[in-house]
Amino acid sequence: MQCTNVEVSVIMLTYNRENLVGNMIECILRQTFKKFEFIIVDNGSTDTSGMIADEYAQKDNRIKVIHRKCGNIGSGRNAGLDAATGKYIIFVDDDDICNDDFVEFLYNLITENHADISICGATWSDKDEKIFMDSEEAMERLLWRKDYNVAFPTKCIKSELFKNNRFSESGKYDDIYLMPKIIAAAGKIAYHGLSKYHFNRHDNNNSMWTQNHSMLDLKTLEEYLEVYRDRTQWLVEKYPDNAIKWRYFNFSFMLSMVEKITRYDLKDCYQVMGEMKKKLAENSDEFLNGGYCLDFEKEWMDKYVLIK
Repeated sequence: MQCTNVEVSVIMLTYNRENLVGNMIECILRQTFKKFEFIIVDNGSTDTSGMIADEYAQKDNRIKVIHRKCGNIGSGRNAGLDAATGKYIIFVDDDDICNDDFVEFLYNLITENHADISICGATWSDKDEKIFMDSEEAMERLLWRKDYNVAFPTKCIKSELFKNNRFSESGKYDDIYLMPKIIAAAGKIAYHGLSKYHFNRHDNNNSMWTQNHSMLDLKTLEEYLEVYRDRTQWLVEKYPDNAIKWRYFNFSFMLSMVEKITRYDLKDCYQVMGEMKKKLAENSDEFLNGGYCLDFEKEWMDKYVLIK
């Protein structure tokens, strides 16, 4: 097959996932929506992942394969964006799967509602609920992480929003920083919580530690703290009237890390934990009385930070 009228560019980065990548390729080729191109970026795989992508490309002209030297996730995704010709961008991951109507669902949601971003539900957030938001409303729901998170899969985004917003080409967790920027550039965001995308959490997944907190290590913690700090600073500058709200989410993350480091006795993280406790204690009045702190967080502050 070949699409002569590309509406959507589906972009997938793959790296050493020869046992999984074929599943997502098959999912995309089964899509009920047909006006798409499928850009697969082989990010320097040393196994047969790139060869598998090439074999599919020989059978279906909608597939474009880019082979490149190994770089971080952001640089690979940027290579996909450089090659994209669609009006809309959808990212998928090479170790996940999606429903056959995934692309059609997101495309209809964004076009029928004249939105800049559409978002569907994932496995853990399946609900038949529609919400239409401006950028700041969508930002707050993003940071609460109840309906959707910073991951780029589950979202269809107007390609023009990437004109001045690209992925960082260093570090692992650029989603945390870039997704708020993409949302801030949007005028209208349409969310419909039906589950159309399914994340696969496994031991080789970059975010597996968020499911198994005992896997948290010092390097990961420091990288997360840095990107949260940078994101918070940007949000405060972008939406200064709600600075206390944006700082709350940063303090909330730090407190959750303190609890996990303590619970799992992660000794390598103790020094950084001490620094987080100091920061939380210094800002305890704002965190506890700013209007956002949850009851369990107040209990954790008493138990782990404001120890009498």
